[in-house]
Amino acid sequence: MNTLAKLDTSHLPANARALYLCDRALELKERGEFDAAREVMRPLWKQLGERPDTEGLNPVATAELLLCAGILTSWIGGQNQIKEADEWARDLLTESMRLFEAETDAKKVAQVQTEIGYCYRRAGSFDEARIWFTDALEKLILEGNARAYALLGLSVVEWSLSRYDESMKVLTDNATLFRKITSHSLKGFYHNQLAMVLRNVAPSYRREAYYKRAIREYEAAELEFKLARNTLFRADVNNNLGFLFCKLSRFREAHRYLQEARRLALLVRNKVVVAQIDDTRAQVFIAEKRHAEAEAVARAAAASLRRSGLQGLLIDALITHGIALARLGKSDKAEFNFREAIEIAHQIDVLSKAGIASLTLIEEIDQLAPDALAHAYRQAGDWLSNSQSEELLLRFKAAGTKLALELLREKEAKEETRTLFNLPRDLTNEVLKFERDLISQALGKVDGRIVYAANLLGISYQNLAHRIRSRHPDLLNERTPIRRRPRKQGNNAAGN
Repeated sequence: MNTLAKLDTSHLPANARALYLCDRALELKERGEFDAAREVMRPLWKQLGERPDTEGLNPVATAELLLCAGILTSWIGGQNQIKEADEWARDLLTESMRLFEAETDAKKVAQVQTEIGYCYRRAGSFDEARIWFTDALEKLILEGNARAYALLGLSVVEWSLSRYDESMKVLTDNATLFRKITSHSLKGFYHNQLAMVLRNVAPSYRREAYYKRAIREYEAAELEFKLARNTLFRADVNNNLGFLFCKLSRFREAHRYLQEARRLALLVRNKVVVAQIDDTRAQVFIAEKRHAEAEAVARAAAASLRRSGLQGLLIDALITHGIALARLGKSDKAEFNFREAIEIAHQIDVLSKAGIASLTLIEEIDQLAPDALAHAYRQAGDWLSNSQSEELLLRFKAAGTKLALELLREKEAKEETRTLFNLPRDLTNEVLKFERDLISQALGKVDGRIVYAANLLGISYQNLAHRIRSRHPDLLNERTPIRRRPRKQGNNAAGN
């Protein structure tokens, strides 16, 4: 409310007022002050999910207002775990883009396309995001913040798909532009993204120098975000540092950075980022073999991300939780988590993450059914075929020794995928299958003698005979032949 008190816009015409409020709100958004940004926009935009009041505004002011509302909807919706937020944001942004197209303002169209790309990226739809970023960059020919922002989005998409060489190429080919930009937020974004790529390519090149450089880039990102007064992004950088130190087995430092990351995220009340940090904490606990602590933290992180509707992030949390469950010996629950991760990744078309979930399923579940094991391996190979991660390649090769590929039959791709899903099961049929197996085992132990088999199963001879005859006629060949007792002579005489 204090923010509004400082903004006296009564002297401004309607169009100028709308543009001024949008500029001020987006400045606050750059610092991660989403609540303040929302308050600034309240005179023209009451709440998320609603279209802002554009009555009396010209097309340009209307487009700018819709653009601002769309950006804030996506960010605030993610922070407050509103599942429909990205869809609302895309609707507002699409309408804004149409208005800018009518004005033949190619640069503004590209800026809106970039924001739509980020909406898809946050939702985990990376292929769609790449299309929007690429289209935007075709229009953003001149160097500047707008082009830098779109390039960073494209780099993040390639990184998310484990295409690290492509992600690095975006950053190195445009290094001159990133050095020129003046926005502390964008500079911080650039250093953070470069560090993440360096962290992932380091194992492939086996260069300790890459890890050291990644740490320096993270520290540079932290400084830029501090200058930008963006507490939320500082939390993200500290989370990334914690993850890197975990990979280096420097667990004490990892926990120290993650503690600071969580403090910063709680300071700005961002539940999604807190959940991401908890997912990282769970990974550190797993590395330390503190599996019970890992399971509790990972479970809470997955529950939080499930409420947020951010499916891409939920996949990662489900995998971490599944690993913790498997290490605790809770294989059934762990397998369910991995299968759910595969399903979600397939639904949102992030097949690289489906591949990672399938690979982890093979690694962590020892008693996996042969057909699911074979399909998981084959699908992981398909889904990770474009990955440039040396670590994933080594994991995939190790998983191959666990498989019996000769058992794999040719099936349609769709059928292969469905074998990895958590499909519904018919309880009655499952019980009958279990009963049949028990009876078959009992008959095998006593050479088909049904009387002895009945004793083993704790039921009467008549009950067992009836079950075989009525429910499992295929077992008739496994029991000894039925011997008909001859009728007594007296009975026959009496009958005459």
